[in-house]
Amino acid sequence: MKALLAKIPTLLAWIRRYPGLIAAFGFCSGLASFLLVDRQAHLAKVLGLVLLLSWIWLILENLLRERIARRFGFELPLPLLRYATQVIHQESLFFVLPFFFITTTWNSGQLLFSGLLGGAALVSITDPLYYRWLAPRRWLLLIFHSLTLFAVMLTALPIIFHLSTPQSYGISLALATLLSLPSLAGVIGFSGWRRVLTFTLLPLLLAGGGWMARVWVPPATLWLTDVAISDRFDGQLRTPGEQLESVTLAQLQDDGLYAYTAINAPRGLNERIYHVWRHNGREVDRIALDIHGGRKQGYRAWTHKLRFPGDAAGKWQVQVVTEAGQMIGVLRFDVLDAPAK
Repeated sequence: MKALLAKIPTLLAWIRRYPGLIAAFGFCSGLASFLLVDRQAHLAKVLGLVLLLSWIWLILENLLRERIARRFGFELPLPLLRYATQVIHQESLFFVLPFFFITTTWNSGQLLFSGLLGGAALVSITDPLYYRWLAPRRWLLLIFHSLTLFAVMLTALPIIFHLSTPQSYGISLALATLLSLPSLAGVIGFSGWRRVLTFTLLPLLLAGGGWMARVWVPPATLWLTDVAISDRFDGQLRTPGEQLESVTLAQLQDDGLYAYTAINAPRGLNERIYHVWRHNGREVDRIALDIHGGRKQGYRAWTHKLRFPGDAAGKWQVQVVTEAGQMIGVLRFDVLDAPAK
């Protein structure tokens, strides 16, 4: 044990000399996990467990260090613990980023959440920001840790336990809210009954706000691999006809339109999604579809809309959303009064 402890200063010096290697390792392992997601489900499980244990360590750090020093006769170096926490954050954030970046609908409110995760990943690999701004503020570090855990749980639960998107979101939100409670003590500055009331209501507001904001959070493990709007569909081959960006009113009257989507989902996952047809921003139809995960090219699902309003000309969207309201993607097309010249 003494020989191992004697190597710690050398390890710290090496990490300080090559800080980029930690970030590169986190990014490469995260990207590999995304590309081999069916084979790397155990990594999601390990990261979730490590984040939970490290959260407990952050809360009880001083007490645990004293107990270890009393029991084993040595004190864990604080810089080493900080580096370990930083590595956990880097590995976790770079594990989830490929999932969220590919599932984000960038011209929607989902940009805010994925941008927040990207900013958190940047902080985790920028030592001046991490050690001079984040780490000294324990309450802020705990919030950062809760955000990281929330993102990992959103990604891990469907892969490991085959939970649906609404189930995964609810569990992840409840867990993140619960684990953020100790950090709230650093935010609430006043005392007395107002502190007790605020400490009681603030978690409820956080959980309620998080649930209302779910439409801005991408479904981490669901993404579109192929889409099409067409006036024809081959039912035997399950393939759409020519992709259309605009149609005429006459084409709609012939045989309506097909909205085709192939959705990648983890093996074993059963999920209900919706094709929401919108005309000039107004919802006119919502059609439920049940999908099943595991197909490499994505589970093929389509809807056939026959009835269109008399004033169907304008801009149309088919939003692909989960049962919780999270957007998977959008198909767009225009309906013209007459053929374009």
